[in-house]
Amino acid sequence: MSAMCLKKAAMEWNKIRTTIILQHRLKDTQPPKSPPPLPVRKTPAQPPLQPNTPPPQTKTTFGPLADQDRIFTNLYGKHDWRLKAALKQGDWHKTQEILLKGSEWIINEIKASGLRGRGGAGFATGLKWSFMSKPPDGRPKFLVVNADEGEPGTCKDREILRHNPHKLVEGCLLAGRAIDARAAFIYIRGEFHNEACNTQTAIAEAYNAGFLGKNACGSGFDFDVYMHRGAGAYVCGEETALIESLEGKAGKPRLKPPFPADVGVFGCPTTVNNVETISVTPTILRRGAKWFASFGRTRNSGTKLFTISGHVNKPCSVEEELSMPLKEIIERHGGGVSGGWDNLLAVIPGGSSTPIIPKNVVETTIMDFDGLLDVQTSLGTAAIIVMNKSTDVVKAIARLSAFYKHESCGQCTPCREGLAWINKIMQRFVTGRAQPEEINMILEVTKQIEGHTICALADGAVWPVQGLMRHFRPEVEARIKEYEKRGKKKNQIKRCV
Repeated sequence: MSAMCLKKAAMEWNKIRTTIILQHRLKDTQPPKSPPPLPVRKTPAQPPLQPNTPPPQTKTTFGPLADQDRIFTNLYGKHDWRLKAALKQGDWHKTQEILLKGSEWIINEIKASGLRGRGGAGFATGLKWSFMSKPPDGRPKFLVVNADEGEPGTCKDREILRHNPHKLVEGCLLAGRAIDARAAFIYIRGEFHNEACNTQTAIAEAYNAGFLGKNACGSGFDFDVYMHRGAGAYVCGEETALIESLEGKAGKPRLKPPFPADVGVFGCPTTVNNVETISVTPTILRRGAKWFASFGRTRNSGTKLFTISGHVNKPCSVEEELSMPLKEIIERHGGGVSGGWDNLLAVIPGGSSTPIIPKNVVETTIMDFDGLLDVQTSLGTAAIIVMNKSTDVVKAIARLSAFYKHESCGQCTPCREGLAWINKIMQRFVTGRAQPEEINMILEVTKQIEGHTICALADGAVWPVQGLMRHFRPEVEARIKEYEKRGKKKNQIKRCV
């Protein structure tokens, strides 16, 4: 049974990673004259994620989300976050009844809801939990919550940790019951001091109320929750690097297989999930899978936390329905682009590791997993970074390249050496001190890096560069020509070869 689960997990992971890589391969180094129109109104028939996925929906418009359908009712901290207030907001309601229904019922309900991981990969949550359903072998099982939110532009998980910590703590209990775990470890980013304090307080309140520990919620199920603070390494956002750090080792990703579902924390079966993924679980189980699946397109079900930043009038984090048009999210919740919509240059739709898309693509893009893959980018963490025409887009992407070079753990040669090369070339593109041939060269380097490392940090580092060359190559070429023109006037052309 264990071998079959691992084989299934490997096949699913390789399928998802291959799909993402193929979507980002450049078929033509020249930018397209016009992007293909997106099928906003009609969704092509696709196979379901799992047998319990609901039938295709007939909805053609998505969002805005009604207040009564929002899961995170204290996202902006307008109410108290402690247990007494959390109970009034619906947290810990009928938790005992849900626990008594058993792990199989919980997993089937999550599968039927269509919930996909909210940390970036978008893996089917119910399917991931089902990998833990194997015969007992004497080892305890664990749940690990990835609260190491370090993606530039992303600010969603910290809002949950700070203002809705009881949703996370209750979610840990229910997810732990689903996978028959003995305990949960919440690995929180080291810089999140206030968030760590609130979360630890919520854990203590849950213990005092009898919701955690021995006979949690009177269900006969024993479950503990521990919090562990990280030390600031971006790469620890990768699940196996996080596990290494949790064990007291250097935060470097592990080779897979074995997958965490077989050999995870302290050598025991482990499931790693994002904060948002775990936090929405209690509401799904209370209100039902059909309710959650009614939002968004098929294969893109539910609500989602979006972070809107950059050149907008009202930067914010907001919960919205998946499959809502990107333009509408920016205008409705971000207050529009600074200087008006016509002043928009480009948007990074899912955090710094996702490829940039220009204004003409933004206008027809919908915010969900499949919609963004259609335009050669991805949903990622749903961190929308808006850039108006005052932005030096080449310099912006070069800055991201420097960040990923700095955060590489150095374990894999393509990442360690390749990102250094990319950073050097990008810095030359900023000033124009480069050869025109280096544009094709940097694209070739990205292809040699992509898909050739242990973890996906290197993939996320090269995708922004590929997006830049896909849509803004003329800007780079013009900068090189301008530098050459200035050099000829001074009769002292200086280039780095």
